[in-house]
Amino acid sequence: MTAISAAPARHPLQDPIVIAVEGMTCASCVRRVEMAAGKVEGVASSAVNFATESLTVEPGAGFSAEKLAAAIRKAGYEPKAERISLTLAKVPDAPAAARLQAVLMAVRGVVSSEIEVGRPDISIDMFGRDGKRALTAALKAAGFALAAPGGATGAQAGVTVGHDHPAGGHAHNHHDEDAGVLKRDLAIAGVLTLPLFVLEMGGHLYPPFHHALMGAVDRQVLYYIYAALATGVIFGPGWRFLKAGIPALLRGHPEMNSLVAVGVTAAYLYSLVVTFLPGLLPEQSRFVYYEAATVIVTLILLGRLLETRARGRTGIAIRRLMGLQAKTARVERDGQTFDIPTDEVMAGDVVIVRPGERVAVDGTVVDGASNIDESMISGEPLPVEKTAGSPVTGGTINGSGSFRFRAEKVGAETVLSQIIALVEAAQGAKLPIQAVVDRVTGWFVPAVIAVALLTFSIWLMVGPEPALPHALVAAVAVLIIACPCAMGLATPTSIMVGTGRAADLGVLFRKGDALQALAGVTTVVLDKTGTVTQGRPQLTDILVTGGFETDAVLAKVAAVEARSEHPVAEAIVASVKARGLVIAEAKAVKAEPGYGIEAEVEGVIVCVGADRFMEKLGLSVAEFSHMAARLGDEGKTPLYAAIGGKLAGILAVADPLKPTSVAAIAQLKAMGLSVAMVTGDNARTANAIARQVGIDHVVAEVLPAGKVEAIRDLRAAEGGAGADKKIAFVGDGINDAPALAFADIGIAIGTGTDVAIESADVVLSNGALTGVVSAIAVSRATMNNIRQNLFWAFGYNVALIPLAAGVLYPAFAIQLSPMIGAGAMALSSVFVLSNALRLKRLAVQKEVA
Repeated sequence: MTAISAAPARHPLQDPIVIAVEGMTCASCVRRVEMAAGKVEGVASSAVNFATESLTVEPGAGFSAEKLAAAIRKAGYEPKAERISLTLAKVPDAPAAARLQAVLMAVRGVVSSEIEVGRPDISIDMFGRDGKRALTAALKAAGFALAAPGGATGAQAGVTVGHDHPAGGHAHNHHDEDAGVLKRDLAIAGVLTLPLFVLEMGGHLYPPFHHALMGAVDRQVLYYIYAALATGVIFGPGWRFLKAGIPALLRGHPEMNSLVAVGVTAAYLYSLVVTFLPGLLPEQSRFVYYEAATVIVTLILLGRLLETRARGRTGIAIRRLMGLQAKTARVERDGQTFDIPTDEVMAGDVVIVRPGERVAVDGTVVDGASNIDESMISGEPLPVEKTAGSPVTGGTINGSGSFRFRAEKVGAETVLSQIIALVEAAQGAKLPIQAVVDRVTGWFVPAVIAVALLTFSIWLMVGPEPALPHALVAAVAVLIIACPCAMGLATPTSIMVGTGRAADLGVLFRKGDALQALAGVTTVVLDKTGTVTQGRPQLTDILVTGGFETDAVLAKVAAVEARSEHPVAEAIVASVKARGLVIAEAKAVKAEPGYGIEAEVEGVIVCVGADRFMEKLGLSVAEFSHMAARLGDEGKTPLYAAIGGKLAGILAVADPLKPTSVAAIAQLKAMGLSVAMVTGDNARTANAIARQVGIDHVVAEVLPAGKVEAIRDLRAAEGGAGADKKIAFVGDGINDAPALAFADIGIAIGTGTDVAIESADVVLSNGALTGVVSAIAVSRATMNNIRQNLFWAFGYNVALIPLAAGVLYPAFAIQLSPMIGAGAMALSSVFVLSNALRLKRLAVQKEVA
């Protein structure tokens, strides 16, 4: 089982809050929402993910969700909160209602609460994950009891959630609803636009049709029909662009909708003047552009629909992980059994798991037995046997047995919740490359409007007659063809899909910038024990000096090692237990990192560790030198024991290679990477392991601080030429933590210690070394995908905006139609999203090759 769940908890104020925000339609909105949120008191940092349409804030002292929501609304956007309903066990009177209001509003993330005197039901709008649990705890602490299932009272139940709004931390499911609305509006716009387009453009494409139409219907009547159809499109399906774009323009913060609104409105109003007040215009300028306005709206709606569907697919990794969560749990409380939502399970509850059910939360089996499929955590396909005392993980699937377990980790503390949080954080992260994009998109829309005005002015002065409609067409084309959306989506969509694919492969990015940094790694440095090897050694040899008995030495050594979490210690203890020896209790245990461990056993000081530990104690190990050399050549690790200040013997443990180590290291080399191994083990053993797996560079017998020095030396190798080396260090133990933190990228084996995981940038959830290959392959593919998207997004705008402005007209008499511009703009975002979605099919083997 992965150790992620045991990672040290952060202070609640440090936990980021993810908020779904409606109304962000282009990359220009990103900076405005970030700035609005960043100015709110108590917000330490804010970052918007345009691909998921969500805002992540780091709250600090004085944080108020109510003020944050108000600031976002003032900027013109709508934050979506989770609606939580509570039922009190006792109807509150006026004083109790006032105190209840104060208690609820003091809970971090609460935006508003609705309480009525004389009614037990209350409703709360709240940002953030695990809101019900936080509210329940706050009410319990304040002395308010909630109605429990079955009519009993208590402080742990009576909570339901009405999903009127998307949950703050999971803004991934609203795309289906958006797609439904867009599909309906597109159908309406299409039905109204088609006859207008056929009647108007048919005459241009086929002159006999034009003559027949003019002979059958008066031109003015046609204009009235066109105006009616266009009005239905623009103020029906197209109203969303005007409603969002015009206010944003008036606030001085134009965005994508503003470009569409201005372009469509200009064409529409000009056509209305031609239709109803033609005398205001010269006769040669009396042309209508109803079909352009309606086709623009229809094509952009089509683009939005395709974009929304594609966005929905980018978040499939999170939805798949969330789908692993059990929906309900059967718990025992006060002698009664209830089926309750999983997020109402409290630590200490006894949970009943029946055959075929998912385990609701993390805990320890109380009684019963079964086999559980833990492949979603460990990657191992074989079910794991569980009996009393065995740990179980939420989201795993029970086999044919039945058991009860006591809940220990619930809500955001479970392994699955932390994996989801890691993936969400990685998907919402901003890479360094995104900073450049944000700066460009911040001024992009105002710049496009300026270019459109300049285009209109120039063509009005020097354009061909009639100059006014020509200038209008060119300006509208500029407004419509510009696409900041593609630039805004280029990076976050690739990150979302790439990190989602990484999660499928058992790779979790704890820090967002690691995705970019990992792509530039040139050297991979591996720890040995638990990384290259299985980390589950077996005791193979023991030889004692004169005056000591083998069993007595083993028993005392096991007593000391029983207090250590190192895999070698576990091997010794397991071997001693298998021999049936009694293990005494060790006192005054003192660990010497990089050396060994010391303790008092039955009144005698016992020291166990490497040869350097014995030398530090002033004891010579020369008599075992030949044996130590042989053991080292065999890939075994020699350890020495000193009892009562005398050298007592030498022990050896063999740690078998992980099945994937040889193949993984070969793949890393095939990717053009240098591979080295740095270990605290002795040189003979380390070199023996290195020969088996194909590693050429080995640094052995180093202390934890020495691993840092080894990384520094590797980075500076080959003189100045190696100064730019980027080092990734892979480890799993406490002694690896300094190296994991010092390396350019720290990669922790998920089956390792908590300290190692906390020090790392990337976690391999299944513990296989092939995860390093997958991590680097995904990182490289994602960064290449981002570069492709950015090239397209910037290249598209650089090439087509001048074309829309009419730069080719003087030489070739080519003027881009606004309708073509609308189609191009709609497809540009779809191209970026489709390109990002290719990462879902990433095959690591192809990337290695």
